[in-house]
Amino acid sequence: MIPLKDDIPTNSTPYVTIGIIILNSLIFFYQLFLGYSEEYFIRQFGLIPSYLFYGDIYGQNHFVPLITYQFLHGGFMHIIGNMLFLWIFGNNIEDALGHLKFIVFYLSSGIAGGIAHSFLQSSSLLPLIGASASVSGVLGAYLFLFPKARVSTLFFIFFFIQIIKIPAIVFIVLWFIIQIINVPSGESVAYLAHIGGFLTGIILILLMKKRTGYARY
Repeated sequence: MIPLKDDIPTNSTPYVTIGIIILNSLIFFYQLFLGYSEEYFIRQFGLIPSYLFYGDIYGQNHFVPLITYQFLHGGFMHIIGNMLFLWIFGNNIEDALGHLKFIVFYLSSGIAGGIAHSFLQSSSLLPLIGASASVSGVLGAYLFLFPKARVSTLFFIFFFIQIIKIPAIVFIVLWFIIQIINVPSGESVAYLAHIGGFLTGIILILLMKKRTGYARY
């Protein structure tokens, strides 16, 4: 299932969402031009669980990658998928929180997802990259605020392709179930980061959403 759009209008221009998409895109194209140096770049700014908890060969813990890993991606499908989800669902969460709070929300969801992944992969030297945990936080918040929203979704099984409108609660819950099911086989995809970001998004929207003038759809 690939989301195409939702039916929730916004009252403000999602400057932060647009800015995050542009920043991710610029960094990704920069990665493409690095050539053989890209691996070093990713190891420097990606989140390496072992370095976070135990430090590198010099005993230095690396905390900055908890932020920077959220803006790196491993391929076109990786970044396109993340930015598509962010564009469709992020604008409504930014509208609900306001621009500055959304920045804190987005980065915090990514940090929590990175820690969740690193905690259970604490000895791993494999860098974690991608905005998936941050975007998962957006999905968690969207599920809480707009469970009845309709999401136009490209649905396909083999040769059957159709665009159908699915309630957000169905789309996002199915997505979350898939993350849980795939945790045991998540060698190349950090499903625990998705889950950690998602749950953090639900908690943060409860704490951060505007107290007045905003109701669940």
